[in-house]
Amino acid sequence: MTNLELYKKSFCETFEIQEDALKGLVYQGIPSWDSVGHMNLVATLEEAFDIMMDTDDVIDLSSYEKGIEILKDHYDIGF
Repeated sequence: MTNLELYKKSFCETFEIQEDALKGLVYQGIPSWDSVGHMNLVATLEEAFDIMMDTDDVIDLSSYEKGIEILKDHYDIGF
């Protein structure tokens, strides 16, 4: 499984959504992406990529696209 597939799977499983809903998805853009859902997503991403996200990155994770940027720039994960 590629990193992008793993990333998409993390979002889809955490929020119980289909892949076609990912583009443009933002924090609180769907009911399941509330504060609790956000922390579940962070935990899922940390486990999937074997990382520990910094507090600033957790706060900055405001959209599907921003998450890719954070993982690429701060954790050297290639997409």
